[in-house]
Amino acid sequence: MSRLKALREQQNLTQEELSEKSGISARTIQRIETGREPKGHTLRVLAKALEIKESDLLHKKPEPAKQPIIEEKKEFQDEAFINYSTLKLINLSSIPFIIFPPLNILIPLVLMFAMKQKNSLTKQLISIQILWTILAPIVFMLGIFFKPGNQLSFLLMITIALSNLFIILRNAREIDKRQTLRYKLNFNMI
Repeated sequence: MSRLKALREQQNLTQEELSEKSGISARTIQRIETGREPKGHTLRVLAKALEIKESDLLHKKPEPAKQPIIEEKKEFQDEAFINYSTLKLINLSSIPFIIFPPLNILIPLVLMFAMKQKNSLTKQLISIQILWTILAPIVFMLGIFFKPGNQLSFLLMITIALSNLFIILRNAREIDKRQTLRYKLNFNMI
């Protein structure tokens, strides 16, 4: 079985569907699946349509899918457009506004659209800030409810702000090292 055919079948595509998706004729796809190596433009277009690397189409046999194909396609599509230095900047833009909670969401959100970084990681960063902005006043109010005194209330405020600073800096470090987030949610709020 050819690599193209295996990858196509792995994604549950017919030759005609791949033809429509890639713009390559069904006849060309048939030729490649019977042994002809794709080259140049055809290779690039087919790799893009299948959302794989060109080298995967030429050199490696596809591995069985570990997760549903739909999730892999979406993840690959999002990852292709991530500029990690911009992502780090969006993350760090929350720091000056930790004490002004609506701005610690608004500024990264504006930067996300301005820098065209509407991807899963950026949405995760902003979702974390939204969640923190919701939870911080709740924790503070619960702390005041127990009447710890003025000094402990002030210490609680500082601890809440430092917790957000820690989350932001730790995610920035992971973006640098592993191009992922240390703290993330299983859902997006935006």
